[in-house]
Amino acid sequence: MRRVSIFGATGSIGQNTIDLISRAPDDYDVVALTGAGNIAQLAADARRLRADIAVTAHEHLLEELRTALNGSGVKAAAGTAALTEAAARPADWVMSAIVGAAGLAPGLAALEQGATLALANKESLVCAGRLMLETARRHEARLLPVDSEHSAVFQALTGEDMNAVERVIITASGGAFRDWDIDDLPHATPDEASSHPNWDMGQRITIDSASMFNKAMELIETREYFGVSPDQIEVLIHPESLIHAMVGFRDGALMAHVGPPDMRHAIGYALHWPERRALPVERLDLAAIGQLSFRAPCDTRWPALRLAREVMQTGGLAGAVFNAAKETALDGFIAGKIGFTGMAEVVEEVLNLVTAQPGHIDATMTLDNVAATDHLARREAWSVINRRAGQ
Repeated sequence: MRRVSIFGATGSIGQNTIDLISRAPDDYDVVALTGAGNIAQLAADARRLRADIAVTAHEHLLEELRTALNGSGVKAAAGTAALTEAAARPADWVMSAIVGAAGLAPGLAALEQGATLALANKESLVCAGRLMLETARRHEARLLPVDSEHSAVFQALTGEDMNAVERVIITASGGAFRDWDIDDLPHATPDEASSHPNWDMGQRITIDSASMFNKAMELIETREYFGVSPDQIEVLIHPESLIHAMVGFRDGALMAHVGPPDMRHAIGYALHWPERRALPVERLDLAAIGQLSFRAPCDTRWPALRLAREVMQTGGLAGAVFNAAKETALDGFIAGKIGFTGMAEVVEEVLNLVTAQPGHIDATMTLDNVAATDHLARREAWSVINRRAGQ
């Protein structure tokens, strides 16, 4: 029986992971489930899966969680320290699906106890890719990608020589505004940005898809995870979201991963790796689909892609600045303080501000330094947002 923990259990990735585990309950011993404000869901899943511990990130919700778990035998805990302590509990396989930079410390704790870490938290590699990979090597742990694009690349590379890889192409749906007139984008609302044409995801990641910041993060992830150079990574708009990634080889061949837009495929691959087991996902009828379409992305429409390439060029802790500024700009957009296109403008300004300050971008990559840089970038981002809002 495999010991598993799920961090970010109440989100879409966490719920899809629980769906797969629940289909074979005798195969898994659930160690820890964590969530944020959805206490009812967290407690219900912890009871049903007989978890050892359930943790909410919000300390003020601890009593509510304890009450919901009363009589179940499941321990309740709360706060960032409790999340990291739960991640340090021995487990064979850990899903890292906490949204944002908050997922970095628990992910590192899981790697330090030698677990296989299924990584859906892209911020970990963007902010501290080298630290994550070195920690995994040092503790003989394993990182498996769960983003559909990186899972696709990982699968396409199975059995291949990395020296033969010429390019890696990750696809993007284009999000909610892929067909909007570019002049209308500054006036787009959070509600309009929260409707994805293909995927069923949470609000923040759906808005990130519309702005292409999600794909920008994945560009940086690709470089960190697979060790390819930035100029080997391409982005292709693919509205059908059926080809998740392609790997091009020096003989001209392209290896494509094709599958339905269902996160249970990438999750299931990581859960069962190195085996391939049956999964409850749609089987594609390519004849019925008829055709697939592609187009090149426009940097004017999606400046996040250009900014990601600048971050890769800068290196060091620039990824931590990029992520913190991006998360803060998203908060500002949702709060109505800046417009949709203002998010990229805020991120670019913060990158320029922090890069110009000595001792931050080139600091040694440790958890403390990443946290300090994250804090600085968020402070600068709020300053920029409030100035733009006239506050």
